[in-house]
Amino acid sequence: MLKLNDLNYEDINVGKVFKFSRILSLKDIDNYAKLTGDFNPLHTEEEYAKSTKFNGRIAHGMLAASLFSSLLGMICPGKKNLYLSQTLNFKKPVYPGNELSVQGTIIKKIDSIKAIVIRTDIFAGKDIVLTGEATVQILESKNNR
Repeated sequence: MLKLNDLNYEDINVGKVFKFSRILSLKDIDNYAKLTGDFNPLHTEEEYAKSTKFNGRIAHGMLAASLFSSLLGMICPGKKNLYLSQTLNFKKPVYPGNELSVQGTIIKKIDSIKAIVIRTDIFAGKDIVLTGEATVQILESKNNR
């Protein structure tokens, strides 16, 4: 389980990298299908998936992308996170059992609204499987104004 960080805007610098690793299992894929109602056989039926160019079941792209929510909501900035936007570019499939390295690199700070722009990447080994860019506002508590 990831530790909840509580970073302030001033604590985050351009160039800083935040990351964690996670393995997506068949159970994760099945649970995601149940949660979302997306039972596409590419994700849920081994025999069908074997007949495709993927040679077996793959994770839903949005299941993999949801790991960016963990990165931002738990690690950087963590507690004060208000997710404003996310772009996604799916590069390669994620297979059950792949160890994924989820990484965010701070590429810009927007002082006027205390937001950060983060390059978001997921790797399976050395291969990039998903990339994008997130914008996150860092909230202040009412007591800290």
